[in-house]
Amino acid sequence: MVDVFSGRLLVGRDGRSVDPEEALQNKIVGLYFSAGWCSPCRDFTPILCDFYTELLEETDPPAPFEVVFISSDHSAEEMVGYMHAMHGDWLALPFHDPYRHDLKKKYNITAIPKLVIVKQTGEVITDKGRKQIRDKGLSCFRNWLESADIFQNFS
Repeated sequence: MVDVFSGRLLVGRDGRSVDPEEALQNKIVGLYFSAGWCSPCRDFTPILCDFYTELLEETDPPAPFEVVFISSDHSAEEMVGYMHAMHGDWLALPFHDPYRHDLKKKYNITAIPKLVIVKQTGEVITDKGRKQIRDKGLSCFRNWLESADIFQNFS
């Protein structure tokens, strides 16, 4: 993920700046393209929250997984409001970072919500993360892990 977010900062839900190199190292990353005004996004976000919470807070050791929100909101205020109202304790690309448009192109995002699961290199494991979480729940994470080349004793 160093390649994907090189030279950038991410933000936490609490507004703190986060170094992506530290936060995303040796993790499978879900790039979550979403917006607060989008009703399918608002339907899926609580499901993603539960998935994230179960993987990180209810497993020991925590699963090597992180979500990075790439906003399609209309303003920074809308983005922050959506993050505070509905998001898990995951990271986001700052609203004013024009790189979010590059990411949408790179991962061919034509509609939201879209959850693209990527390896450390930024290579796509699946662009159907939302469907897989809905259909398979936590078991889809094991498939992602097998594809991700991350050495981990996660069970």
